[in-house]
Amino acid sequence: MKKELTEQTVIFISVAKWVLLASVVGIATGASTTIFVETLNWGARAASNFRYYFLAMPLGLLISALIIKHVLPGAKGHGANQVIDSIHRTSGKIKPVAIVAEFCRSFVTLTSGGSAGKEGPSAQIGAGLASLIADLLRFTGNDRRKLVICGISGGFASVFGTPLAGAIFGMEVLFVGSIRYDVLLPSFVAGIISFQVSSWLGLTYFYNPITFIPVFTEAFFIKVMAAGVFFGLCSVLLVETLRAGRKLSDAIKAPLEAKAIIAGLALVGLTFVFTEDYLGLGLNTIQSSLEGKDVPWYAFIMKSVFTSVTLSFGGHGGIGTPIFFVGATAGSALSNILSIDPAMLSAIGFVALLAGAANTPIAASIMSVELFGAEVAPYAAIACVISFVISGHRSAYPAQVLAVKKSSSISVQEGSGLESTGESGLEYRDRSVIKALKALINWFDRQDKK
Repeated sequence: MKKELTEQTVIFISVAKWVLLASVVGIATGASTTIFVETLNWGARAASNFRYYFLAMPLGLLISALIIKHVLPGAKGHGANQVIDSIHRTSGKIKPVAIVAEFCRSFVTLTSGGSAGKEGPSAQIGAGLASLIADLLRFTGNDRRKLVICGISGGFASVFGTPLAGAIFGMEVLFVGSIRYDVLLPSFVAGIISFQVSSWLGLTYFYNPITFIPVFTEAFFIKVMAAGVFFGLCSVLLVETLRAGRKLSDAIKAPLEAKAIIAGLALVGLTFVFTEDYLGLGLNTIQSSLEGKDVPWYAFIMKSVFTSVTLSFGGHGGIGTPIFFVGATAGSALSNILSIDPAMLSAIGFVALLAGAANTPIAASIMSVELFGAEVAPYAAIACVISFVISGHRSAYPAQVLAVKKSSSISVQEGSGLESTGESGLEYRDRSVIKALKALINWFDRQDKK
């Protein structure tokens, strides 16, 4: 009896400790997210007063590049990816100067028209504040890591406007196929409090419940599964476009400042050729898709290109909003082919792209409930899981660590970062699958010869 009482006492003290710490991180993260987002909103309003504000993109990318070169040399990737990398490599140790640098780089990139998101910077700022708290408490190892994960969850929850999905996302995005249950309670506490603090401070969110849900039929369910495959392929397109941008940037032997200016000029040219819809966050286009309005069928392709150029050549920001943009517009484009209500398929694409490109099917499925209502959730969940599987062993967050392979027929190193995992590093072990594919190809060849 004494042993049981001692065990429960220790557990109670641990729970109280992490509820208190997570609450502190949640308050700090909610306040910082509000300041960051409101600053971005102010910058967007100021930029809108100038017809050709995007002509400042070369300057914006140049300033961002100078910050990374002289303030944070060696830091790579967009906001959230840097935090994921710090979790795995340094137990979440983040330099205090990274908080200011993240704020400034994201602001100048987005305000000048660069294509990026606000979620990654919010998560990195939240994680940076959690790291500062860990420094004050002299936390090391696992305790530091848990506290920084709370900052990530709080940042995502308060900027997404989805406290549960945001909290789960902060844990699920660290690994492919695994969630750390020891951080479940503090992450939920940090996410919920961060969201409530941001709401109390006046930050507003968009919710778009889907009112028209078709009656379930086998044909409709098959269409949803086909959409999941399509969204998985769109995830591959987005991730590979981002990867191609990084490779191109590395291949160009020129100073980072020069590459930033050239990329900014290229984006200005693309804006004149197409439209301004692919600049900045692109929230208006996302909203139009979710309302069932017409958007260009190629919008998801162009957003991938604009984002890749921005983030690969000196610009900075998150990848979350571009993922939502690609998903919503891809759903709108597919709706005409599958004869499904465009608003509903855009909503499913919104979350399914997150599941495929970020390898977070659980968080994406929960997000569908929080943003679009419970009735669409079963279909969104199916599309999310299929998209997650189809996207393969790649991610918009290459610092993720592979915990579980998506197919037993593929030989890939578990426990390694996805940054080192590419098509060249995959070995197909199931020879029966390859034989079946060859037989199918040979059959088509014979049909063509007839």
